This record gives sequence, C-alpha cells and structure tokens, in this order.
Amino acid sequence: MAIRTSSAEWKGTLQDGGGTMKLGSGGYEGPFTFKSRFESGSGTNPEELIGAAHAGCFSMFLSALLTEAGFTPTRVATTAKVHLGEGPTITLIELNTQAEVPGLAEAEFKQHAEAAKQDCPVSKALAGPDIKLEATLVE
Repeated sequence: MAIRTSSAEWKGTLQDGGGTMKLGSGGYEGPFTFKSRFESGSGTNPEELIGAAHAGCFSMFLSALLTEAGFTPTRVATTAKVHLGEGPTITLIELNTQAEVPGLAEAEFKQHAEAAKQDCPVSKALAGPDIKLEATLVE
C-alpha cells in the first residue's frame, strides 16, 4: 500500500512565530500561525487539514460501500467540523454528508453511512475523539 508524506516547519515562538505545512504531492503548501489555529487569522491549521482528510476519506469510503452494495452514487459531499478544546485537544469531529444515490432507501443509506464513519481509514486513525455524523440522502 501507499505511503504518503506531508511536512511542516515552524519558526519562532508559539505566539509570534509562524510555519508552513505542505503535502508531499505538491497539491498544497500554505502558512499557519498561532492566530490561524487558535484565533481568527489567515492561513490554515492542523485541524482544518485533518477535517479535509476526514471528509475526503469518508466520502470515498461511503461511495465504495454503496457501490459494493449495488448502488451507483451520483454524489457524496461531506464537511467535517473539527472542534479544538482546552489542552488543546481535539474534542469532537462532526461529519455532515449529503449523498445522491438513485434507488437507495433512507434506512439503508444510514447503515452504510455509519459503517463508513466507523471503518474509513481516517476515522480509524482518529478513533480517540468522538466522531459524530449527520447523513442526508438527497433526491
């Protein structure tokens, strides 16, 4: 299986310094600071990147489960809200997904969404915090 590499560099003190995070693929490189992580400043932060990774992994995994069950998903769109609490600690991840899947009943969709929440590789990697899911089947 593949090995993916990302990197980060921080220069200076926690509050006055700054850093850069980049993906090994070259698909993203951007700054992060104390303000972008803990307040409201420009740049990204680790939690935002974890959220993007989780939303992407969940969407792909749900699509795979639906396909395996004999359905053809038109679209699976997921957002992830990553809550950073005291400590700092990631205390909660809220997944909200909307899917267009012709011929799929709501109850069966919810079962597949719950399975994807539990079994997508990023969910497994992040098993420490609670992961909440809101799944909506869109017609």
